Amino acid sequence: MGKSIAVAGKGGTGKTTLIGLILRWMAEQGIKPILAVDADANANLGEVLDVEVPGNIGELREGMKTDVPSGMTKEAYMEYHIQNLLVETGTFDLLTMGRPEGAGCYCYANALCTKFIDFMVKEYDYVVIDNEAGMEHLSRLLMKDIDLLLVVSDPSLRGIRTAGRIKELVEELKLRVGRVALVVNRAIDGKLVDEAYDLINEIGIELAGVIPNDPLIAKFDHEGKPTVTIPAEALSFQGVGKIMPKIFPY
Repeated sequence: MGKSIAVAGKGGTGKTTLIGLILRWMAEQGIKPILAVDADANANLGEVLDVEVPGNIGELREGMKTDVPSGMTKEAYMEYHIQNLLVETGTFDLLTMGRPEGAGCYCYANALCTKFIDFMVKEYDYVVIDNEAGMEHLSRLLMKDIDLLLVVSDPSLRGIRTAGRIKELVEELKLRVGRVALVVNRAIDGKLVDEAYDLINEIGIELAGVIPNDPLIAKFDHEGKPTVTIPAEALSFQGVGKIMPKIFPY
């Protein structure tokens, strides 16, 4: 069974960018095969990774309403088409959840995706999942067992408190998470104020590391360049390179 890494946190903290940099770091370590899952309804991991996404699970969910041939079950329809949504890059494969375009509950498509990810994960050494922002989705994590959950925060005390609430919710829901660690992103000069460190200790969450604010990230976003192609000497990528060896679930 492969190891799994998931990222959670409130919106605007740079979760997807972090996932992209983690996948780049893994690639440079020669780690593969990897399944990357964009489980954020506002799917943009493909853009960060410079990958063209042919479709998503949400669109399959819509197709179930009208496109399932007579005599074929919805499960068989999903299994047949999901392979066409899997982007293979040679370093990692990418599967995108997306969202349904019409009205209706997304639970069934999510359950089917979970079922197939549980099956597919056996073929990968690692699964890396970009989750939706916020806390509501935590009870719907795509995998039943997560080896490492990275909670991403900005350097503000408010953001760190939110990270603490995510940790509490994981514990309340009794989710099967092997390790929960905090990554503070976009910190000026890569440092936090003393009150932030005090709050982290009070919350009782492991601090995996602090990533400096990197002007190149904003520049790449502004110019529409994929974050994964950022120079190796970039502050953000250097920060990820210091964090991952300490927490990576080998």
